[in-house]
Amino acid sequence: MTDNNKSLFSGNISDIMQSAYIDYSMSVIVSRALPDVRDGFKPVHRRVLYAMLREGLLHSRAYDKCAGVVGEVLKNYHPHGDSSVYDTLVRMAQPWVMRYPLVDGQGNFGSVDGDSAAAYRYTECRLTKIAEELLKDIDEDTVDFAPNYKESSTEPTVLPSSLPSLLMNGSSGIAVGMATNIPPHNLGELIDAVTLLIDEPNCTIEQIMEILPGPDFPTGGTIAGRSGINSYMHTGRGIVRMRGTITTEELPNGKQQIIISEIPYNANRATLVTRIADLVKEKILDGVSDLRDESTETTRIVVELKLGEIERVTINKLFKLTALESSFGVILLALDKRRPRQMNIKEALECYVDHRREVILRRTQFRLRKAEDRAHILEGYKIAQDNLDDFVRIIRASANRIEAKSNLVAKYTLSTGK
Repeated sequence: MTDNNKSLFSGNISDIMQSAYIDYSMSVIVSRALPDVRDGFKPVHRRVLYAMLREGLLHSRAYDKCAGVVGEVLKNYHPHGDSSVYDTLVRMAQPWVMRYPLVDGQGNFGSVDGDSAAAYRYTECRLTKIAEELLKDIDEDTVDFAPNYKESSTEPTVLPSSLPSLLMNGSSGIAVGMATNIPPHNLGELIDAVTLLIDEPNCTIEQIMEILPGPDFPTGGTIAGRSGINSYMHTGRGIVRMRGTITTEELPNGKQQIIISEIPYNANRATLVTRIADLVKEKILDGVSDLRDESTETTRIVVELKLGEIERVTINKLFKLTALESSFGVILLALDKRRPRQMNIKEALECYVDHRREVILRRTQFRLRKAEDRAHILEGYKIAQDNLDDFVRIIRASANRIEAKSNLVAKYTLSTGK
């Protein structure tokens, strides 16, 4: 025994290190890096949205400081650094990252050019309407709550998620020995696919793909080939090739210019322009006479060609040598019953449908209990209304409130309540 009454034990250092690393790995996998297949969120995302709901930051109300949200999350739910919380909040407000943003930000929240957001003391936020749908009915016993890290309050272990958030906005994360990278999809197509699965539980993945043909990236662009989509839809893994959107315009002087109006998902627009400029300087793109970035909120990169230059040659070089063509390696991995599981598109949708069934069942049971409690009270009021004179007589004849209550219960078989 040591002086502070802590017991010592001996053991092989390899065994101790192995045990400690496994504990750490499971903590990262379950509590940090991987999303839950039911609501599509990691704990930090869930905590930010729940804290904003508790702060009353609804889409119909005024914006409030992001610093207040970060402080609330750190104080009650997330005992880690403030940068991880604010980075999560910012990411949920960026329309070029989230197919359907969950945070409505006011102020500088960065840009597709890679500019970082302003400090949280300068920005404001509130929930979007679609985020409120993910939190809807959370106070009606639809999900389980667990004590927070200091056991002063509780937090939801999962959100009711009335929309399939995991596939709607996608997710990415690196755990220990595994990673996830899920692309966003079109919400209308997802809802149709969920409806098909509910109506026809034995439907095939091919039938789902007729409704949900593939990813829908917020930055636009096109997908080159379907082999990567077919692969991840069936197995949970695949490589999707993405290309930016390019058009050509004729100039009055007889020249042509290439217009880049959409870029691949996760591509940095400023880096793309710099890369094209470097290729022009190195005379690899020798057919380019001018390069301009005319982007505002929308992308417009102008590549002006020399007179007589064939535009197809330059376009092919842009696809080959820049991020204008890039790949998205899909790994559809998420936590199912707190265990990491790689799944195909049908399995992911089935997990969501099962979750919603449980949420709706629990919500219905909660509302039934509430209605029964209310009905019980109204039945007592009805008995009192039908025997009002006798109630008044018994109450006046009683010495105190307790005696009056017992006399009324004895005569009219009323319950004493909870």
